[in-house]
Amino acid sequence: MRDAEDSRPLRPPAHVAVIMDGNGRWAKSRGLPRTAGHKKGVDAVRRTVEAAGDLGIGYLTIFSFSSENWRRPEEEVSDLMQLLRFYLRSEIADLHRNGVRLRVIGDRARLSKDIVGLIENAENLTRDNRKLTLVVALSYGSRQEITLAARRLAEEVKAGTLDPADITEDRLSERLFTADIPDPDLIVRTSGEKRISNFLLWQAAYAELVFVDTLWPDFSKRDLEAAIEEFHRRERRFGATTGTR
Repeated sequence: MRDAEDSRPLRPPAHVAVIMDGNGRWAKSRGLPRTAGHKKGVDAVRRTVEAAGDLGIGYLTIFSFSSENWRRPEEEVSDLMQLLRFYLRSEIADLHRNGVRLRVIGDRARLSKDIVGLIENAENLTRDNRKLTLVVALSYGSRQEITLAARRLAEEVKAGTLDPADITEDRLSERLFTADIPDPDLIVRTSGEKRISNFLLWQAAYAELVFVDTLWPDFSKRDLEAAIEEFHRRERRFGATTGTR
């Protein structure tokens, strides 16, 4: 992956986030049950994590299960939770060996105790790894996250430990699930849909959005590279006008 005008490699975004969409359509187009698409989606996660490490990306966030996904049919939710258990048991050793740190953000209260235990074990095992931080948004909804952060601030004001006049963007950010994670530079959504679906709404304020037609199970390193190339074609002004940075 190189700059079109010279031979220097393109510098990767520090943080890439991905909305993984299209598992169901991938399966339907092949006459397969939705679970087959989800299983293939796990393979795409593996490829994308490896590609992110190869490309020098520091943080990769994947939207694996939203707070709204709990409304899906019970059988599908159960299958997804089984896949999650499988991933946490089978992939963590490889992630650790490859220097990947795992972080999980979202509402763990809705997860079963065994899954929470697997998450905690995986996070503890990989906590000192530095090659890549893989952030898994699980049982996650950004509106809920912001609401919870606002509630925490309100509780501190009520307790007398925080003056309302001292509430700032930074103080709210510090109470989000992503408090110690940089905001995403690039958000990619697969499957051709063009929305961000309650994902990192606060953190995405100045992220570049790239929408690709590829269904998630078919997502490859080349798709990721193409998204990064598109990112580099954008002019990021962060609210300023051209030439003021």
